[in-house]
Amino acid sequence: MPQSCDVVIVNYNAGPLLEDCVGSVLAQGVNRLVLVDNASHDDSLQRVQARYGTDERLVVMRNERNIGFAAGCNLGITLCVQPHILFLNPDTVLQAGAIQRMSNVLRHSNDLGMAGGLLCNFDGSEQPGGRRVFPTPRRAIIRAFNLSGLAKLSPRLFSDFLLHREPLPTRPLNVEAISGACMLVKREALDSVGGWDEGYFLHCEDLDLCMRFRLGGWKVCFVPQARIFHAWGACSRSRPVFVEWHKHRGMIRFYGKFFRDDYPKALSWCISAGVWLRFAVMVGYHSTKRLWRNFGRVQ
Repeated sequence: MPQSCDVVIVNYNAGPLLEDCVGSVLAQGVNRLVLVDNASHDDSLQRVQARYGTDERLVVMRNERNIGFAAGCNLGITLCVQPHILFLNPDTVLQAGAIQRMSNVLRHSNDLGMAGGLLCNFDGSEQPGGRRVFPTPRRAIIRAFNLSGLAKLSPRLFSDFLLHREPLPTRPLNVEAISGACMLVKREALDSVGGWDEGYFLHCEDLDLCMRFRLGGWKVCFVPQARIFHAWGACSRSRPVFVEWHKHRGMIRFYGKFFRDDYPKALSWCISAGVWLRFAVMVGYHSTKRLWRNFGRVQ
């Protein structure tokens, strides 16, 4: 049955994963799939066009440079006409009925503006990030320094912003935030908040959109019956430092937009320093890992 839904996928060097993702989308009977390619230099786009190029539902937009995820999504929106738009990562595979289940939830509630599904590893286990609360400064610190293991001593004090350790709900559940890897939105709600914030290049733009939906009076829902396999991090492994830079830059932007005025300046400075300290640590980790790998090859 045709879905009242268009799909936007932003691709950058997703390799063979993109072909599987596009196939899983087209199999669900969507109206249109807008594939925005951010100047990929692998064969991902060629693979898709060779296999699905004759499908009239597939529309490809080629960018001359990598404009980022948020800007790519906004570009894709311009070719969408349906009342629901699904934003989907190229390293995901929708399971049967996933779009239908999320769409049904949105259609039956006037104040729901967004729905996400159950992001799974390929062994079926739930991934972090598919359901979460907003990363307040306290929660972000707990997460950054891996202190969430102390939640057994004090759940209120040491819980971070990820909810995948909580029991999986048996029915759709309203949450503060979901993942941009699979995000079905009402076009009406998206237009009311002004689309994606292109000040983010990669990471945290999904949290930003969830926050603006909430501030705009729209609710966000997690639909555990809609399953999506996700090759978590597969598209970012080849350039980890680049990804870490934009992830930490996104953290700073998100905090500055929504929390900075609620805390003393001294605390804001400490949080910013902590974010960049963590970035330095991650750069050191990835650099050491790369050197060790290269050393192993020489041996």
